[in-house]
Amino acid sequence: MQTLLTSAQMSVADAYTIEHQPITAIDLIERAATAFVEIFTAEFQDFNLPLAILCGPGNNGADGLAIARLLRNRHSRYKQISVYLIDFSAKHNNNYSKNLGRLPKLIKCFTITEPAQLKSLKADLIIDAILGSGLNRPLVGKYAELASQINKLDKKVIAVDVPTGFLSEGIIKDYNGVKADLVICFERPKINFFFPESTLALRRFKVIAIGLNKDFMESQSGGWKLTQLEDIQQLLKPRVNFSHKGTYGHALLVAGNNSTMGAALLASSACLHAGAGLITACIPQSGLMALNVVLPEAMVLPKNQYLELTTLEKFTVVAIGPGLGIDAENEALLAAIIGLRRPLIIDADALTILNKRADLLDQLPAQSILTPHVKEFDRLFGVHQSWWERVETARKQARQRNLIIILKNQYTFVCLPSGDVHINPTGNPAMASGGMGDVLTGIIAALRAQSYEPATAAILAVYLHGKAGDELAEKRFTVSASQVAQQIPKTIKKLLKIE
Repeated sequence: MQTLLTSAQMSVADAYTIEHQPITAIDLIERAATAFVEIFTAEFQDFNLPLAILCGPGNNGADGLAIARLLRNRHSRYKQISVYLIDFSAKHNNNYSKNLGRLPKLIKCFTITEPAQLKSLKADLIIDAILGSGLNRPLVGKYAELASQINKLDKKVIAVDVPTGFLSEGIIKDYNGVKADLVICFERPKINFFFPESTLALRRFKVIAIGLNKDFMESQSGGWKLTQLEDIQQLLKPRVNFSHKGTYGHALLVAGNNSTMGAALLASSACLHAGAGLITACIPQSGLMALNVVLPEAMVLPKNQYLELTTLEKFTVVAIGPGLGIDAENEALLAAIIGLRRPLIIDADALTILNKRADLLDQLPAQSILTPHVKEFDRLFGVHQSWWERVETARKQARQRNLIIILKNQYTFVCLPSGDVHINPTGNPAMASGGMGDVLTGIIAALRAQSYEPATAAILAVYLHGKAGDELAEKRFTVSASQVAQQIPKTIKKLLKIE
């Protein structure tokens, strides 16, 4: 898992690299600018495009000045480059001054002392190198006016490391910074890139390595982890010779109601396709025909047997909630299953029941996995004003209650009892359709049935779910939940590199 750093930790990593490689600060800036230019030139190959590079007085501005020089000297086809020096104070750091002195005379420079001066900017594309990642509050004064003026220009903006005014971590409230089409950031993505509020500041981001000391970065504390492809490949277990259906566990899915059998079918299908050896669906009698037709591989436990705890004890894992209903009967069912004192997977209507029954929430077995979407989460743990607050609450609740909380979003947060938050990078807007949560629950159940530890099952399931959707979205505008369920075994096979 890749450790994500705060802006303060990234500054320390810069200093550590400078001291131990060794490399000078100005040469590290040159390295960063070179990496930026490689990405930029691959993205923008119209070399007649007029470019405006806006440079602030610190290291971010020093990056911008180096980028301007490299675009002109190494890629001389970019002939229409103008540099705008944002000069709102008399203070400029040494790296800025050095790179300003290195600018070729062919590049036009304009000094900006008032935000209104940017009204005359004629470029088609703006490179934002004004302020870097050290901010901890919204912009004020001339910088706030400058950001507003840039946004009013309605030009495509490419930000160096972060858009000016963007907080790398913490609560984003009343964002008044620059709005970027693309951020090219250095070494690690900013933590806040994965929060929904980031859409106020950027459309997409790309990360480039600049040679900071990886061992040092991984040693930093903070608990923010980004799941990587190689992590998933190491965690997945290939099937072995002479294994059989008993090897891969028996999952019980307690789901569905008279009018919501689709949820039970989706969860059961996903559980099957993600590799559970045996699947039993605890459903109403009215859903028996639908299950037999759609998923003949699944067995059925009619709900009239649900209070027979000895019957439930034979299952490797129990997942409860998709399409279940929230009436008194299902409330009693959830209470009975919690009474088994075995880790559970709890989703959808079962989460809503927990909201009504705080006593049941307090009784959840250790290492149970909860999979709320935002509304379900806020019903359980209180209304939140930002996603940062929400994730911090999930982290706190996971630690205090010894639970795993999967807080679902485009970038899903897996909050562990250790206090670590694993951010999942897979998934896409094409998956924004009903039933996706039911499929995720089925995948988690399948992995738990196959004896994956709860935390591992949660991290793997979220990644596989999003990855299957990504593969499908390559050829589809929208992706359905049933398509994702059926894609899962193909995705696993690719990840395991099985021919």
